[in-house]
Amino acid sequence: MFTPNIAQTRPFNIPAARSCDARTLYSLLMTEPVPLSSQNTSREFLRTQLGNAAGLPCDMPEKSDELGSWMERQALSTGERYAHYLASRKAGQPRRYFTCRSHALSFLQRVAPTKLVDGAWLYGVLQNWTDGRFYPLIRTYLEELGDGDPALNHVVLYQRLLKENGCEILPQLSDAHYMQGAIQLALGYNADEFTPELIGYNLGYEQLPLHLLITAFELTELQIDPYYFTLHVTIDNASSGHARKAVQSVLDAMPAAGEADVFLSRVANGYRLNDLGLSSTAVIESFDLEQELVDMLERKRIYGQHVHSDFCRINGRTVNDWLAKPGQVRTFLQALEGKGWIKRHEDPKSSRFWNLIDGTDAKMFGVFSAFEQQLLHDWIAGDWFGEGVQPGVPLSARPTAFRPRSRRHMAAAVPSQPAAGDVDHDLAALSNELSLLPEEMRMQRLIKLMAPSTHASAAGLLATRLFSAALG
Repeated sequence: MFTPNIAQTRPFNIPAARSCDARTLYSLLMTEPVPLSSQNTSREFLRTQLGNAAGLPCDMPEKSDELGSWMERQALSTGERYAHYLASRKAGQPRRYFTCRSHALSFLQRVAPTKLVDGAWLYGVLQNWTDGRFYPLIRTYLEELGDGDPALNHVVLYQRLLKENGCEILPQLSDAHYMQGAIQLALGYNADEFTPELIGYNLGYEQLPLHLLITAFELTELQIDPYYFTLHVTIDNASSGHARKAVQSVLDAMPAAGEADVFLSRVANGYRLNDLGLSSTAVIESFDLEQELVDMLERKRIYGQHVHSDFCRINGRTVNDWLAKPGQVRTFLQALEGKGWIKRHEDPKSSRFWNLIDGTDAKMFGVFSAFEQQLLHDWIAGDWFGEGVQPGVPLSARPTAFRPRSRRHMAAAVPSQPAAGDVDHDLAALSNELSLLPEEMRMQRLIKLMAPSTHASAAGLLATRLFSAALG
């Protein structure tokens, strides 16, 4: 087993590989098995991003003995700012982040490339499972994976959140949307060379940010399950959670012999990596409801351009004609509004077009996903909601308890002991295979199954449970 020499504070001199964009690298590293060429590409990508991050400001203390108090001040500041936010809401201020429900759902889609690789930056430290210095980092990774419990695995939770809201098919996103996910994957597959940077990235990522608290609060208001976000609020706490473990990881990895200042400099540069790409607040601020609606209809246009009957004409043109060419969607919406099919800034139920798509008896039932229907609903409703009034949820009633619901439905998703039936045959075979391997080979097999692209699978969850039990 290779263990990085974390007293060696300068990066290894490995020949550079070809570079690539974040979205391409993300795809390469999420396809198992990851070939050596992709790992080499990810190394060069990481070098480039570290160079980009080097000039960014950094509030991390320069002295390691100040990290604990710095972390505590950060946590207290976040708590105070959140208290001010709650006071402003109680005084009648509108939501700070999400103007409507579709705004929040769009946010969930656009941060998905990061959320769907949650914890990936720590994957490489599993190789050091016998080294006590890495225990806090390994424990953090296992907790990101829910210790193999699908009701606590962060990626499983986020996948479920997207599916429950009809958001699982992501739109075409920019390279910037994939930057943080690509950085996390690159760190995970290059942990041996970039250990200080990985530790620094972890330090920054595990501090509790204000946007996480506000997001959870406003998702609850908009009748969207906040559990993925509230779980991070609890496990990232500064008292005993991931924020505290992140500080301890820096202290544990400090070189006993070597250049401590160079080590901390590299930790700080890894910390800065958190500021590359699009931040959560930048994603929120970029939302444009009408543009999002137009983009969605453009994507669906090609599937509907031949299936409408000819008896219905809008401004003398058939629906098929309106959908035949790209770039006509916005004008088509204006025509529908002009002819009274859509009545903006009123209850959507007053619009003939809405009644074609809403409900099981609607003529166009099933054409739009839950999220797509929400976009149409919110765009038609416009100002009808009024100041401080929450939009209705036409597709489902608000759950009375988010976390219990999630755990009830997911607890039995993966059996603790694989059965021998057809569905679980692979798990039973895997369990038998693992039982026959010597310890080192067994742990390596488990680690492979706990990769970012596979840990949320049934086999990956089983492997995580077994690894966690072996680690103790």
